[in-house]
Amino acid sequence: MEFTTAIEYLLPLLFFIVAFVYSSVGMGGGSSYTAIMLLVGMSTLVIPMVSLSLNLFVTTIGSYNYLRNDHGRVHIIFPFLLSAVPFAYIGGALHLPKEIFLWVLLGSLILVAARIYLWKDTGFRLTLSQRQKIIISLISGSILGLVAGIVGIGGGVYLVPLIIMLNIGTQKEAAAAGVVFVWVVSLSGLISRLQYNSIDLLEYMPLIFSVLIGGFLGSYLGSFKLSPKTMEKTLGVIILLAIGFLIRKILF
Repeated sequence: MEFTTAIEYLLPLLFFIVAFVYSSVGMGGGSSYTAIMLLVGMSTLVIPMVSLSLNLFVTTIGSYNYLRNDHGRVHIIFPFLLSAVPFAYIGGALHLPKEIFLWVLLGSLILVAARIYLWKDTGFRLTLSQRQKIIISLISGSILGLVAGIVGIGGGVYLVPLIIMLNIGTQKEAAAAGVVFVWVVSLSGLISRLQYNSIDLLEYMPLIFSVLIGGFLGSYLGSFKLSPKTMEKTLGVIILLAIGFLIRKILF
């Protein structure tokens, strides 16, 4: 990585904050990792692989913390994974032009912000049959998996509220499903990308250590102490900043 000294020291701090906030609500942080790396000038070919790798590190710890507190439920996450895994693999095999990559990333970040700020009624529930819930889970899983493979976003930020809205899990169960989902989908997308390209993770050890520490603290506190609403507001600020910088990069 060819960064200035200031950025070399700033990036690990930024990634620590992102990992802490995201993991506290059952997410990996891929959306913000991707945006930050893009803004400092990293290649769009390398970014998804690094982002998916960091997602794996963060959600490995997050999965452990949430599952050991007995929040994991196989029946919740399985339908999503069933369709997400193959589509994440397909997404990882796609090599989009930089311009399309930027717009896909911007669109996904805007949807994240909209979900956080516009959908405030977390008590909202859909009255659906079991069959309808499974169909929605399969469709949404395939979409989230495809986007994850393309830009390195795990999809937990969409999955967690969707589980609550479908009335198939509590806040903690949804967060647990989120970290497991991001882990599996990130692995699928990364395996696909590594067949065509490779990266030396040793070059990114400062970032890896940062997300490991941030991910552990965030998921540990989020699994039984931190308020999900408070952490989501913090997450929203990070996303809005990323959107602003990304729009500037695209337009100017």
